[in-house]
Amino acid sequence: MSALKKTALTVAAAALLPALATAPATAATKAEKQVSKDNKAPNPPSVMSTVGGTLLGKPGTQVNLMPGAPVLPKDVSGRSWIVADAESGDVLAAHNAHWRLPPASTLKMLFADTVLPKLPKDRQHTVERSEIAGLGVGSSLVGIKEKQTYTVHDLWLGVFLRSGNDAVHVLSEMNGGVKETVKQMQEHAEELQALDTEVVTPDGYDEKGQVSSAYDLTLFARSGLQKKDFREYCSTARAKFPGELKPGKKRETFEIQNTNRLLTGESGVTPYQGIAGVKNGNTTLAGSTFTGVAERNGKVLLVTVMNPSSKENHAVYNETARLLDWGFAAAGKVKPVGELVAPESARTDTSSGPDQRAASGDEGKKNRPGPDKASATAQGGSGGAGVALSVTAGVLVLLAGAAFLVNRRWPLPDLVRRLPRR
Repeated sequence: MSALKKTALTVAAAALLPALATAPATAATKAEKQVSKDNKAPNPPSVMSTVGGTLLGKPGTQVNLMPGAPVLPKDVSGRSWIVADAESGDVLAAHNAHWRLPPASTLKMLFADTVLPKLPKDRQHTVERSEIAGLGVGSSLVGIKEKQTYTVHDLWLGVFLRSGNDAVHVLSEMNGGVKETVKQMQEHAEELQALDTEVVTPDGYDEKGQVSSAYDLTLFARSGLQKKDFREYCSTARAKFPGELKPGKKRETFEIQNTNRLLTGESGVTPYQGIAGVKNGNTTLAGSTFTGVAERNGKVLLVTVMNPSSKENHAVYNETARLLDWGFAAAGKVKPVGELVAPESARTDTSSGPDQRAASGDEGKKNRPGPDKASATAQGGSGGAGVALSVTAGVLVLLAGAAFLVNRRWPLPDLVRRLPRR
């Protein structure tokens, strides 16, 4: 028996004894064991980035339970997931955190965090045909029409609520073009130390070589949530969007709803108490992906889940809810297995211990792994017939928890607080 297997068995046994559960647990959950029976399911790479801590670079589940801590939920089948404290940056638990996978529309969080500060929200723009041409087959759309004028505010509502690729492309053109925007997104990802991410399109549509990770998506969400407009857009359940202006008539509007079902409670998903965004996605290669932020009793948690294999309806939302429940119950009862690192511009050498900051910055770039099986699958794809998740019409309610989180003052970490204003 290999040393690795012996270690896994030892940890699994320890997980059954709370008093002894002080070592990182890597035992497979019930859902993970079911996935392993599927020969088509790829395995995580044996070598992954260690940005944020060496444990985060290991395959499997990483958690460090202290006495009295609740065990992780069994019914979590995501290929990659992470539970983190949004304010301190502590990673409470993770599973294949740095596995480079297709991100789907969760990549729009990086797009928004990059572009949102560059365009005044009251700026108006008349759409050209070329700006909405060439969108991927099956792209999610908010319904932008050529020769119609929209404000930047309108377009961001289209991005955040309807995951509109048409809105993303118009904003990209306003930002200097799609190619320039992709370049800026890649540079911003590297500034955030999101070194698992390769940006090919600004909207997250399946393209050869486009990958990210649960760790990186969580960094994007945490960075975006420092911005008031980002918080407001991602927590908005419904809004009015401009329709087509016809000669001699008043321009009408139509209602759009947020595709985040934990926020809206749409299609039978139970709204999550205290949820306030952030972004969901779904494509052929990525499967379902989701990053959510929620507040409860003064604690703010971020959870990202990528590509659940469960046959459960709306698995990505239900698994996120289970991990959030666990995170709130486990707060103060687990030792962090890593951290969400600060951006390069805010990094200091004394901010944390060497293990937690392993392979960050230049060292992380040197140790950056090449594409794994999942990203190779993405590269071999047909360009994708991916469709971002959308919700059907219905009565939508902006949750009180979301409104509270948007309007409260976030106690930001000192490292982030020292970032220059955008």
